[in-house]
Amino acid sequence: MRKSLLLMICSTLLFASGCASTGRDAASAEAPRIDRISPEELARLIPQPVARLTQDDLVRLTAEGNSPEQIIAQIKATDSMYDLTPSQSVELSHKGVDAKVLDYIHESREAAVRNQLADEINRREKQKQSEVAKLKNRLWQQQRYYDPFCRGYYGLSPYGYGGYGRHFGSHFGLGLGIGRPLGCW
Repeated sequence: MRKSLLLMICSTLLFASGCASTGRDAASAEAPRIDRISPEELARLIPQPVARLTQDDLVRLTAEGNSPEQIIAQIKATDSMYDLTPSQSVELSHKGVDAKVLDYIHESREAAVRNQLADEINRREKQKQSEVAKLKNRLWQQQRYYDPFCRGYYGLSPYGYGGYGRHFGSHFGLGLGIGRPLGCW
């Protein structure tokens, strides 16, 4: 009696442990693939600085007595963008260019880079969503093809001889074609 009870408990535990396993070790599980931007692609994505109003012009405008707001307005009007190194910023500051102008130059550059990268990320995300939608559609089509309630067993369809659209074909019908499952239309 005890042997049979022990055997039954062991077989139950063995069966339960077999059902609980996934067949893959945690060590062999693959990490998700991350799309990285290569340095060459990053250099292509980042907007190139175009300084129509040169650094010497900034120093000249400051020396002429223009306010920082006027200089910023001229930078905006000429669509000038600068990629200043810290030493260049310090040098311009020593030559008299106001800190507001330098802050605007750095902030506008950072905003342009962020916007460009965000656009690229959004483009890639839309492309991935499109690929996922195509894969889901293909999987759904395969599921419809192999679903016995949509195709019927051996040419017999429980939903009748479909004379509507794609279902008009070689199925021998047993019903009126009413009440087909939603995925079978």
